[in-house]
Amino acid sequence: MAKRLTTYILIALVLGLIVGWVTNAAFGGSHPTPDQAATLATIAKWLGLITTIFLKLIKMIIAPLVFGTLVVGIAHMGDTGALGRVGLKSLGWFVCASLLSLTLGLILVHILQPGVGLNMPLPAVNAAADIDKSKFDAIQIIGHIFPSSIVDSMAQNDILQIVIFSVFFGVAITAVGERAAPLVTAAEALTKVMLQVTDYVMRFAPVAVFAAVANALVERGPEVIGKLGYFMLCVYVGLALLWLLLGLLAYLFIGGRALTLFRYVREPVLVAFSAASSEAAFPRTLEALDRFGVPPRISSFVLPLGYSFNLDGSMMYMTFASLFIAQAYGIHLDLGTQVAMLLTLMITSKGIAGVPRASLVVIAATLGQFKLPEAGLLLVLAVDHFLDMGRSATNVIGNAVAASVVARWEGGLETPAPAEIEPPHAPSHGLGGKH
Repeated sequence: MAKRLTTYILIALVLGLIVGWVTNAAFGGSHPTPDQAATLATIAKWLGLITTIFLKLIKMIIAPLVFGTLVVGIAHMGDTGALGRVGLKSLGWFVCASLLSLTLGLILVHILQPGVGLNMPLPAVNAAADIDKSKFDAIQIIGHIFPSSIVDSMAQNDILQIVIFSVFFGVAITAVGERAAPLVTAAEALTKVMLQVTDYVMRFAPVAVFAAVANALVERGPEVIGKLGYFMLCVYVGLALLWLLLGLLAYLFIGGRALTLFRYVREPVLVAFSAASSEAAFPRTLEALDRFGVPPRISSFVLPLGYSFNLDGSMMYMTFASLFIAQAYGIHLDLGTQVAMLLTLMITSKGIAGVPRASLVVIAATLGQFKLPEAGLLLVLAVDHFLDMGRSATNVIGNAVAASVVARWEGGLETPAPAEIEPPHAPSHGLGGKH
């Protein structure tokens, strides 16, 4: 089933490109009449509705799945010392991976120079990209990490807040001991049920992928890609090199199994790429890591944490976009200022994964701090969806590598299940299988 689903998603991806392109051309292409433009907008809205439904179905799984797997994982760790050790190793890896992404992006943007020669005129001082930055405030971000209500956190799908509550809940279960055993059993059952729900929802994935890709081309057509084609090419070259470096690091720490890891996570990577959403791949990534041999107590802790602190693809993109805008407007930044900007991006990007279009929000706020025109984001806004596809897939790879490496540090990876076999309807994740 897993292999067939991957094939269906690839077919849907190609069909979406063809249908989107043909539909756009049939209704006027890049120069539609008002009536044709209205028709294209209507078609795009209906296609967008399909994608929205799929993403909502995925998001309804995430909160209970994160809570259940994390509580069970902490309960099976047995002591808070192990939890603290895994947490410190995970955060250490996340910081190093972020620095790697930023440094690679900084080097490549100077070599490839995607914005040089555009010679954009400086916009008015009050010009803006109309991106909501109200949630971008250091004090507010730090305060937002800690939940006031787990119910509200789950309603908002705020992963970091759910992680904080689950850690407290899991540690308390460990402290209470045998009397809390029914709660562990309930959390295990919850995890089992949510993974079964995931199986149902993922059968809808090819339809959603078709709609998402077609929607991206119906209104704007292929011309939008051509106008900023070199910038997109540079970003994808950077992401490809980042994949290579992450693969080499994984090989350094987990040996030959690093090559196998990419095969195990290919389906969630493809889902993230097609839907332009890392969240869409979360449940399947958890299952893939389980089959690969990462103990559930590790993956259930590292993966949710990584969704807030280890967005390697997004870090690479933010580097390119920020310095691309400076190059496009002919604004010279000395090396010290560039390094300060990238460190600012690294720090301020942590913990706001739940903010819509989080990468753009962080970039918009950071541009203002370094006196770069926020309106420059309008340059990349048109192709942001296509770039989001690449960075979402890279985020999944980065978090899969992180979980695998931490598992190796914590005593080794377990024997993998066959990669081609669909996970059973009663997954072993946290259910007395691999711990």
